[in-house]
Amino acid sequence: MNVLVVNCGSSSLKFQLINSDTEAVAAKGLCERIGIDGRLVYQPAGGEKEITEAPMPTHTEAISMVLDALVNEKTGVLKSLDEVEAIGHRVLHGGAKITESRVINDEVISVIEECCDLGPLHNPANLMGIRACMKLMPGKPNVAVFDTAFHQTMPPKAYRYAIPTQYYEKYGVRKYGFHGTSHSFVSKETIKFLGLDPDNSKVIVCHLGNGSSISAVKNSKCVDTSMGLTPLEGLLMGTRSGDLDPAVVEYICKKENIDVSEMLRILNKESGVYALSNGLSSDFRDLEEAVEKGNEAAALALDAFSYRVAKYVGSYAAAMNGVDAIAFTGGIGENGDVVRAQVLGYLGYLGIKIDEEKNKMRGENFVLSTPDSKVLVAVIPTNEELAICRETVELVTK
Repeated sequence: MNVLVVNCGSSSLKFQLINSDTEAVAAKGLCERIGIDGRLVYQPAGGEKEITEAPMPTHTEAISMVLDALVNEKTGVLKSLDEVEAIGHRVLHGGAKITESRVINDEVISVIEECCDLGPLHNPANLMGIRACMKLMPGKPNVAVFDTAFHQTMPPKAYRYAIPTQYYEKYGVRKYGFHGTSHSFVSKETIKFLGLDPDNSKVIVCHLGNGSSISAVKNSKCVDTSMGLTPLEGLLMGTRSGDLDPAVVEYICKKENIDVSEMLRILNKESGVYALSNGLSSDFRDLEEAVEKGNEAAALALDAFSYRVAKYVGSYAAAMNGVDAIAFTGGIGENGDVVRAQVLGYLGYLGIKIDEEKNKMRGENFVLSTPDSKVLVAVIPTNEELAICRETVELVTK
């Protein structure tokens, strides 16, 4: 089955066409600057990247250009759009109502609309992509794979905030968690790769990238995760502050004479390792290079990041009363041997031992703990597009 996987942002659209039988990517690409001037980057498997500059006033024009590229006589990979059998959409927020991937119908669209308050940057864009695909490929099944769904197995003790119940009941203020597609994919792959029992296992997934989150997965179900109502809670990240005393917001607003919206923008866009490195970079490769040259602020940023990750891993080992395996994924988790070594350096009390040579590997599934380590530690590259493809096929072939 050919599945078109679509991931819409407010002014961008990533796509992959995947053959679900072989799980091979037939073509992939990106639409940028939607609503501005428009740019399509398209690459068939084994071929060169093609760049097309053209107006894309809305996501409908962007999807239309993608579909034209897929059936283009010269570099297209399909004879006709009839060969696209289903479309899988990444959707940010499904709230508490949607706990799994769903075939899109009016009810699902209504829930996505209701959750626009909780995901104001993403949910409206996700809806635009869904409506564009429905318009341009009528009759084809569309599936929504929600970033929040995997975490909806958390118990109330993990997801409720200790604030008046009325805010939970009236506005749904609680922890939802994000990166769920990645956490679901990587936890399953970890269990399979390490030969663990899906019904009797304790896995901690560290999805570390510019946006970072951690999940505790007990018996294949998420029991806790680090992101909250929004992706701002939890680890410090590329430009996000992560956990913070809420009183800091009012304090700085008063001192700087700014409003809460501006303060939240600062916490989302100008904080994290970017802030701790004194504005040097939010890219961990730049920080590691600066550390080698003796930059103390960059060293603090890396140390603080790794320290926060280790604290969360330790707390989740406690929450599950043990841990069988820790999986690193995401851009930093998969490629950042320095960060992995720093994080694991705090976890010797769990009986973790690391093979320093194996820790330098990247780009594939591998175990970096030693045979006598009491906890297995592995790097498991995430593949959210493949996860969306698998979920889509499962639902449309039921």
